[in-house]
Amino acid sequence: MRELECGRGEDVMDTQDTDGQRQINGRVKWFDPAKGFGFVIADLGGPDILLHANVLRNFGQGSVVDGSAIEILVQDTERGLQATQVLSITPPQSDASVPLRDMVEFTADDIARRPILPARVKWFDKAKGFGFANIFGNNDDVFIHVEVLRRSGLSDLQSGEAVGLRLVDGERGSMAIEVVGWEIAAR
Repeated sequence: MRELECGRGEDVMDTQDTDGQRQINGRVKWFDPAKGFGFVIADLGGPDILLHANVLRNFGQGSVVDGSAIEILVQDTERGLQATQVLSITPPQSDASVPLRDMVEFTADDIARRPILPARVKWFDKAKGFGFANIFGNNDDVFIHVEVLRRSGLSDLQSGEAVGLRLVDGERGSMAIEVVGWEIAAR
């Protein structure tokens, strides 16, 4: 274990120190895919940690929802602490008081038993709160609601992005009940 100066006149115990990198648990303060970066706040305090889009993409995601628990490797740079690798992401508990009507009957176990199907995002508009994707080899549209995206730990999707989807038959057709990054789906 190693002590870090956290910039507030106090010492904070950190977890592991290997090759100049340390493992940190924290929460995503914010992440903006359009800007290509965001910041993480360590659970043990200290300065904000830069999370670059390339590091997140190496984990298999193009975005991450604010408030997600995140486990990362970090290193000191001239500009401060930066994440070098994402080890895990856990979405925040949904604060939606009313679940989506098509999702009411499904438990987390029900969702996990559904297969992850490879898909490509057709388009997604965060401001409208929805978008569509196509399962590889099938031109039928799959509806993706922004709340499903948030519950999946993502904040946005880009046109053409490869993702994994778990599906349900909704009132208006096929809809995503979970969205995962392509790297996670390929495992």
